[in-house]
Amino acid sequence: MSADVATAEPAADAPLGVAGAVASLANPLLDAMVHLGDWTLFSARAVSGVVSRHLKRSEFLRACVEVGVASFGVVAITGVFIGMVLAVQAYNQFHTIGLETSLGAVIHMSIIRELGPVLAAVMLAGRVGTAMAAQLATMRVTEQIDALACLGVDPVKFLVAPRFLACVVMIPLLTVVADALGIVGSTFIALKVFHIDGFHYWRHTANFVTLWDLFVGLFKSVVFGGVLSLICCHRGFNSRAGAEGVGRAATEGFVLSFVAVLVIDFVLGLLFNTLGNVFFPVAASRIA
Repeated sequence: MSADVATAEPAADAPLGVAGAVASLANPLLDAMVHLGDWTLFSARAVSGVVSRHLKRSEFLRACVEVGVASFGVVAITGVFIGMVLAVQAYNQFHTIGLETSLGAVIHMSIIRELGPVLAAVMLAGRVGTAMAAQLATMRVTEQIDALACLGVDPVKFLVAPRFLACVVMIPLLTVVADALGIVGSTFIALKVFHIDGFHYWRHTANFVTLWDLFVGLFKSVVFGGVLSLICCHRGFNSRAGAEGVGRAATEGFVLSFVAVLVIDFVLGLLFNTLGNVFFPVAASRIA
């Protein structure tokens, strides 16, 4: 009788093993969905705070200075050298096939549509986003956020709304700075170092780079600014206790913001390319 029971146990464990494997795969997905839902509700509260009485002008201006003015230097340096590096790397390929005068159109479109918004957002995610996450995480650990709630103030609207609005307003302006200095850097290398004909260089740029490209880049920067601010603030609000928790919140804020910027850039790139082909077929056929 005992032998029969012993032989029956492995058969009973087999379904449990399959169920455990399925559960181990499903649990991370469920956790991700829970975090996404929590972030969505958190973001809705923060955005609603922009139009409520919780938004303080002094906090908004302070956040604008922190996000915009204090980040001007690093964004400017990044934009200049990205333009110069693109010109240096692309010149040999274009010169080989005799299209060096088209270098301006390709580099300027790449900077305005893609590299300017993405690099500005990534630099600010590292400089501003981690600072936001660390500040709010410290306030969570020291119970300052709980104190605001006890005073009848919504801490999400009071603390996150000005930071969100500052990022939405200032990151597009910093993107314009990165675009302009990237164009200056690439033009200097192309015209002064490689001695490309300036007339045809700018003529190709004017033919291919349009206001639509500028709109696409600025729209991306607005989305990037809003998303990275909400992600970093959410991580700060949900920080664990202690110095390790504050550091983990800052790290998670940057990593998640960086990944979100790349994913959103891919989705918006597909969307705007489709819209561009529909509403501007002349430009699309000219490029083809």
